[in-house]
Amino acid sequence: MEEEIKKLKDEIRQKDEEIMRLKALAETKNRVFDEVSCSKEGKLSPLSQSEISRYSRQLILPEIGVAGQIALKQTSTLIVGAGGLGCPVGIYLAAAGIGEIGIVDHDIVEVSNLHRQVAHTVDSVGEEKTKSLERAIKGINPRIKCHTYTLLLNSKNIEKIIESYDIIVDASDNVPTRYLLNDAAVLFNKHLISGSALRFEGQLTVYNYLDGPCYRCLFPKPPSANAVTNCSESGVMGVITGVIGCLQALEVIKIAIGCHPSYFKKMLLFDGFSGEFRVIKLRSKQENCTVCGKDPSIKKLIDYEEFCNRSATDKIINVSLLPESDRISCVKFKEVTENGSKFLLIDVRPTNEFKICSLPNSVNIPFDKLSHENSLFELKNLVEQFDCSCNYVICRRGNDSQRAVLALQNCMPKCIWRDIIGGLQAWHHEIDSTFPLY
Repeated sequence: MEEEIKKLKDEIRQKDEEIMRLKALAETKNRVFDEVSCSKEGKLSPLSQSEISRYSRQLILPEIGVAGQIALKQTSTLIVGAGGLGCPVGIYLAAAGIGEIGIVDHDIVEVSNLHRQVAHTVDSVGEEKTKSLERAIKGINPRIKCHTYTLLLNSKNIEKIIESYDIIVDASDNVPTRYLLNDAAVLFNKHLISGSALRFEGQLTVYNYLDGPCYRCLFPKPPSANAVTNCSESGVMGVITGVIGCLQALEVIKIAIGCHPSYFKKMLLFDGFSGEFRVIKLRSKQENCTVCGKDPSIKKLIDYEEFCNRSATDKIINVSLLPESDRISCVKFKEVTENGSKFLLIDVRPTNEFKICSLPNSVNIPFDKLSHENSLFELKNLVEQFDCSCNYVICRRGNDSQRAVLALQNCMPKCIWRDIIGGLQAWHHEIDSTFPLY
């Protein structure tokens, strides 16, 4: 009996979802039908000859047709992030004929962006990303209305920006902005297409669509700072951002023409290394959600950097874990290397990064292996062999080297350990500009 009741409830739920979907589809089709009817009466210009030529390959698709193309033309989309995800989103939405596109990003184009942020070129380096992406969009389709917002989006400036757009694309890939966009999407009744990419992996889902969950339904509290990494620190394969960005654009197009998005109440997990796509079913909107539930406690936007305890950028934040007495500048360390003093320099970067570039006479013992018995044995032998009054630790940016010094002070307290401030990046900027920067 209980199984039958459960089965009936599932069937009712599925029917309710289908009814909601059909209602949304009908509203879109009715709006487009009215526009097409008006065009026949001369009240609205139909698709021009150049538009028919431009969009001909998708116009002949039964799922698009004239009505769908007009719906795309009447849709506005805000892309938050003009990087690896935002570039393909912007280019493909412009190519498809989305009528109005807004671009938000606070950053400028760097050489290290070019392997994945395909709308930017060598000539764009040093330029605002929003302007560079706008130029790429106009190059694809000059008809598109494009608006740029070169700023760091926050709870104070988002309302004026978001209110005029139908669909929001989260291409930011940082936690505070993810919560900000989610809450804004719920409070201002917008659909949110969320994507992320890291290393060889990508994710995609659609939030705040019909009775589907919002981001807070799944993640009520932000993860700890130590549990989150980013592309600058862990790397990303450029193609992965392209795959996820293209799928984000496709979800926008489906919603714009009144079709059901593929990843409503689902999450796509893409493993680029194995080539596998997996889809996880997500639960429905949660009644106790703090922003979209029946009795929400969040009724206005908050300070999301404070809520998440981190900056709303994908830049790596420099930590300060050691007293000044346990640290040494690159300039001072250079003097050590030149005055004939004996020294032991441990490079705690991963081995693959050590192979990219390294300082002379440095020894590579990756940070995550420092606690291993074999590594400690090797390190103790090196300390005895070099017999230095002081030993030094370096990494890429000066964060892991500080953590390594703390660990080494605990396991080898009789030795003196010092961290080189700013790591190899500081060495590039302060000592040798020909030393590779990555």
